[in-house]
Amino acid sequence: MSMYGREDETWDRFTEVGLAFLVERARLGKVTSYTELNTTLERRTELPAFEFEREIDRKAMGHLLGLVVGRNRPITGLMISALVHYLDANDAGPGFYALAKQLGLLPQRATSDEKLSFWISQVNGIHAYYSPRRIAAAT
Repeated sequence: MSMYGREDETWDRFTEVGLAFLVERARLGKVTSYTELNTTLERRTELPAFEFEREIDRKAMGHLLGLVVGRNRPITGLMISALVHYLDANDAGPGFYALAKQLGLLPQRATSDEKLSFWISQVNGIHAYYSPRRIAAAT
């Protein structure tokens, strides 16, 4: 089956590599951008990058981040995609909030303040979950 012009095997590989990259960023206590994630996916998978000037590829990146959250959330209880934001912005994209609403984590009519507070809690939670100190204490 093909979604957004890419095969299931490609989505599986992108999900695996994207999640690994976001976990790396979380362990460093950092965030990333869509551009950096896209470049990393292309370099690590040797598959064609998303072209963000194309609407279908912007939607495809959102789909990928949903897959990454779906794989990681049962483990962490959090939305690891909170670490991905627009270049030169200090916030997640609208797809992040739409998914949070779909998952029942954010009210359907959330205010800007509620969204910002939720996003910050997710970033802080992911950083804490993957903190090297937490991991060392657990072993």
